[in-house]
Amino acid sequence: MIFAGGTLLPDSELNFVLGQLEVELLQTLSGPQLEAETVLAALDALEKELDGGALDPLIARYAPPGAREELERVRPQLSRAALEERLYLELGGLAGPRPFGRAEVRPLGVLLHAAPGNMAGLPVFTAVEGLLTGNVNLVKLPHGDKGLSLAIFQKLTKLEPKLAPWLYAFDLSSKSSGAIQALAALADGIVTWGGDGAISAMRSMAPPGCRLIEWGHRLSFAYLSHWTQGELPGLAEHILRTGGLLCSSCQVVYLDTELLSEAERFCKQFLPVLETAAAEYYQNPGQAAQGALYAREAALEQIVDRSGSGDLVFSGQCCSLTLRRDMELELSHLHGNVLVKRLPRKEVLAALRRQRGRLQTAGLLCPPGEREELAALLARAGVNRVTGPAHMSDALPCEAHDGEYPLRRYVRIVDIE
Repeated sequence: MIFAGGTLLPDSELNFVLGQLEVELLQTLSGPQLEAETVLAALDALEKELDGGALDPLIARYAPPGAREELERVRPQLSRAALEERLYLELGGLAGPRPFGRAEVRPLGVLLHAAPGNMAGLPVFTAVEGLLTGNVNLVKLPHGDKGLSLAIFQKLTKLEPKLAPWLYAFDLSSKSSGAIQALAALADGIVTWGGDGAISAMRSMAPPGCRLIEWGHRLSFAYLSHWTQGELPGLAEHILRTGGLLCSSCQVVYLDTELLSEAERFCKQFLPVLETAAAEYYQNPGQAAQGALYAREAALEQIVDRSGSGDLVFSGQCCSLTLRRDMELELSHLHGNVLVKRLPRKEVLAALRRQRGRLQTAGLLCPPGEREELAALLARAGVNRVTGPAHMSDALPCEAHDGEYPLRRYVRIVDIE
């Protein structure tokens, strides 16, 4: 499906829409600028619809399992108060009098979003950032989006028809290179989410002078210098809830120790906690069977890929821990099957800087007196977020995105003498 002019259109209209798009974009850009207040008011109205249950049929029809919970986690970032604070924090002070005259903040113009599909609502979120900065937004929907984003875009433009000329969405396969290339040719900026392959593909399509705004895949981990049994359930719940699928998901549990015996003790202590979290997450027999299958697949991959490596596997009910002897940050087996490694603090910089540019969140568990020291060490290694282990994937109010303020990347400064 295609979303254009506030209307849902069939895929058969793609060539017609693309043929008319440049004219429509020029008409929109030559008219009045989109005001942030218009966007904020529309989102206010959408929030009231969500609170009143008006969006429940859309979520039930189009969203994958767990989408309601994911939307609730994204929702605080879309509140008026949070967005107004972001506008002030990220764009405040960029405009105003200058010795030569004045500086103004202007939108880039047209943004093409290659939207992410690893969390429900993120295509809407990236489009909202573009709208807030006054840009026309062309959204390439992810493969996993089953219609929820299109339904929300339609609802949003019905609540505020002024947004219709500023928002388009295309349910295109990544193989539709011709159509994506046509969209890229119209863009002043390309916002791309995804792995190295997706980013490279969009780079190759970007016209000269087009700003590339890349939110690539990131790696996150937990770092424990000291722990008690009561502090571990939050980490276990995070591992099961995110399944290792988010940039902020814990891929490796690092322990501040050189002793293999200490790491084995942790695994034996943490495994029952992880099993408890798995039992709460996989609540019916079908889910439990799926969890057991994930754990079995992780064990088989371990046998096939790393036979003779010296790894120790601690298998639980619907989950597992794999204790490895190296210190490399890498992807885990996902879905409640996580890696454990030793990383004494004296080795933190050397180990983590091998993944510089890809680091995101560290879930830090340590005595209060060590927190500042360890947070500074992790920041020097390249980490962009330091949270508690239970909050690694929680949105922090007014936080940066991978070490940058996104709204600043969607605008340009015009100096006027």
